[in-house]
Amino acid sequence: MITKLVRIDELHMDEAAICEAGRVLAGGGLVAFPTETVYGLGANGLDSEASSRIYEAKGRPSDNPLILHITSMEELYPLAAEIPKTALALAETFWPGPLTMIFKKTELVPHETTGGLDTVAVRMPSHPVARAIIRAAGVPIAAPSANASGRPSPTKALHVLEDLDGRVDMVVDGGTVGIGLESTIIDVSGKKPVILRPGYITEEMLASLIGTVELDPAVTGRPGADVRPRAPGMKYRHYAPKAEVTVFLGSPTEVCAAIEEALRKASSAGKRAGVLCTEESERFYEAPVKKCAGSRNEPESVARSLYDVLRAFDREQVDCIFSESFEESPLGGAIMNRLLKAAGYRVVRCGETSPPG
Repeated sequence: MITKLVRIDELHMDEAAICEAGRVLAGGGLVAFPTETVYGLGANGLDSEASSRIYEAKGRPSDNPLILHITSMEELYPLAAEIPKTALALAETFWPGPLTMIFKKTELVPHETTGGLDTVAVRMPSHPVARAIIRAAGVPIAAPSANASGRPSPTKALHVLEDLDGRVDMVVDGGTVGIGLESTIIDVSGKKPVILRPGYITEEMLASLIGTVELDPAVTGRPGADVRPRAPGMKYRHYAPKAEVTVFLGSPTEVCAAIEEALRKASSAGKRAGVLCTEESERFYEAPVKKCAGSRNEPESVARSLYDVLRAFDREQVDCIFSESFEESPLGGAIMNRLLKAAGYRVVRCGETSPPG
């Protein structure tokens, strides 16, 4: 398969390219396109064969649910068997935007799209290019992140091509995305709202609108091997570069000291090590490869660049990556969720455990 690359400026829409992407999707093909969070790999979410092609292209486990993308509330009602008042309040405040809600599904949604579940995840993106393509397709678009399964999510079209060139029909290059982390996922299908994946819409923002929300245990810790994922990103190792990642937990001073010791051990063992750090600490490290993810005082900058930085380590061919931690803000929790999954929950608690060699 030859993957066609088209560039679309959201300020000057190429209507011909938009229509072409819509035709490919309506015909059962695969199109990667930008959203405000990350690039998505789209297919007709009501076509079981098209959804299956997403799993094949990504190498994604078939029990890992997909998210349906829509552009209006009218498009939600045929997909969700029940829409509670809580969901309506959330939609009024956060849609269009980086929030995914999980509902009990109707028969219209095939199980190939939901990973075999009787619930469906739905999001209304705000990115103008994404919305135009969905409208052109005329159907809800199933769109997980447009990367090979387990790899860092794509925030640029280049990242999509690194993983999926030759596996998808079209890639729409809309430039670098604005947020850089996948949408927050909240399950509203049960008695209590439950956050299944943290994101830009934080727990505090949700609670201020609808009251107390629960956090699924998979958000803060490794889920059990027998746990069936209820939403994308819950069970499997995600967001990971090729090198082994270790996340260092503790105060900035403790973390710097522990990473420096880990660098010395790695050097003695003949390993090429990389450090994922912040603007505030970058000057303290003597490392073969240093990548700054942004400012600790501006977590939005870290979120926006995190996946790009993780992919950059691959190009540097490092053997191991030592990462600082980012837990100083509500958005920091979402950043840490992605980092810990990238590391396979390999952590060093500074002051408690010796750094790895």
